[in-house]
Amino acid sequence: MSDVLEEIVAQANSHPAQRAVRDLERDLSYSSLIEEVARLASGLVDEGVAEGDRVALFLSNSVDFVVSALACLWVGAAFVPLSTSDPLARIETILRDSQPALAVAHDSSTDDLLPSSVVTTVRLSSLTQRRNEVPRVSPSAHRVAYVIYTSGTTGTPKGVQIGASAFGAAVRSTAEAVGFTSSTTTLCVSPFHFDGSYANLFPTLTSGGSLVIRPRESLLFPRTFFSTVVAEGVTMSGFTPSYLRLLLSDSKLANLSTSTLTTIALGGEAVHATDLESLWSSVPSLRVFNRFGPTETTIAVTNFEVTPEVIKERIVPMGRPHPDVDFYLVDEFGEVIEESNRTGELYIGGVQLMEGYLSAPELTAQVLRGDVVLGKLLYRSGDLVYRDDDGRYVYVDRADRVVKRSGVRISLLEMNDAMKGLPSVVDAACVAYVDVGVTGIVAFVVASRPLTELELRQGLLRFLPDTMMPDRVHFVEALPLNRSNKIDEIQLLSSIGLGASVADSPPTQSI
Repeated sequence: MSDVLEEIVAQANSHPAQRAVRDLERDLSYSSLIEEVARLASGLVDEGVAEGDRVALFLSNSVDFVVSALACLWVGAAFVPLSTSDPLARIETILRDSQPALAVAHDSSTDDLLPSSVVTTVRLSSLTQRRNEVPRVSPSAHRVAYVIYTSGTTGTPKGVQIGASAFGAAVRSTAEAVGFTSSTTTLCVSPFHFDGSYANLFPTLTSGGSLVIRPRESLLFPRTFFSTVVAEGVTMSGFTPSYLRLLLSDSKLANLSTSTLTTIALGGEAVHATDLESLWSSVPSLRVFNRFGPTETTIAVTNFEVTPEVIKERIVPMGRPHPDVDFYLVDEFGEVIEESNRTGELYIGGVQLMEGYLSAPELTAQVLRGDVVLGKLLYRSGDLVYRDDDGRYVYVDRADRVVKRSGVRISLLEMNDAMKGLPSVVDAACVAYVDVGVTGIVAFVVASRPLTELELRQGLLRFLPDTMMPDRVHFVEALPLNRSNKIDEIQLLSSIGLGASVADSPPTQSI
């Protein structure tokens, strides 16, 4: 079994002086990284953390996060990444569900950010003062490496448990597919509470490369990205297609053609051929990979190199699954599709399957199915996909009501529930739509009194992160119903000049 921590330790033994990770405050070689990980692991044990426990990481993108995540792996605990910008109500929900033995926070974090009634929070400086040697826990196939929370279809966050074996397999396959080496310098863009970021973070370290971390807020300015690439000699980065569109809007994009950057990987949402054409018109030599993978199948299950020749028909394939990962397309009758160019729902099996949702066996049983292919446990992805004549898989659409926007998977049900929980909201419907290839969400709200959009958004921010805010808000007197007594989303969208919702629109054969 490939173990992520063991491979990073091996890199430290091979070239201890090699730079491993740096942010604006700290710069660690591989030997220094492992020394800090060992000290923090000792501190975790002193605080009572044992193998099989969970540890919440209330840490932003930083060297601190990297050290803390690896220290959890060292002692056999699962790390639970939290977003430091999420509303307290959402963080509390995750903490109550995951029941961590401990929460680790930056030294600069204020005392009252995490409720003491739910979890004990410890500052990093107090943990890293320990000196006792703690042996590394031997990896086992089903030991949980991390638990990451995603909205899914239930309307509330759910904890996806990723085993050490699945984690190692995903990292190894990604490193091999993209070509990470000890010469790779990776700029981290995506937030570390989003598992898509792990396709950059961990393959870099297991390959002996170097991580560059900058505050996420600063990277929202394209010129910070460009200047960091130049100053740090960055060779690789990965982010969402939405972030790519942000970079494409800046006149400095062409400067990348003379920089050290050779490779980018796009994931988390649909990649559009027009964006790649715009990118290559400015940076023609750049290698581009399209990543695909539900959180439940560990980070990514495909890493497909896209070229101008591949997208001549304006279709961006997902490619083929990683080694020891199985894809099955299933039709509406539950039969496996064997022929090419026929769309079905994608079921995923193999070494990268999750261990299940935390404390949710019934929900786990709904998506981890053993009744589709005899002898195979498969994850029902909810993604509609077909296989082309070259054996490459191509994403078509979502089969359920979960949408991805800016790389974040969003439950419309969760948004609806949060909106209906506001004191002045009588009813609400959040509806997804596609406009010029970009997914948006519009909220239709029935209010009990005159309500402004600002008031509504301020209320929602108490319960939802800003990534789950609607793009548009419209106040209506009532929500129309269709013949099935369901909310008529088509009529709502038509009333404001938009087309069919994501759920009702015809499939588009691009990703």
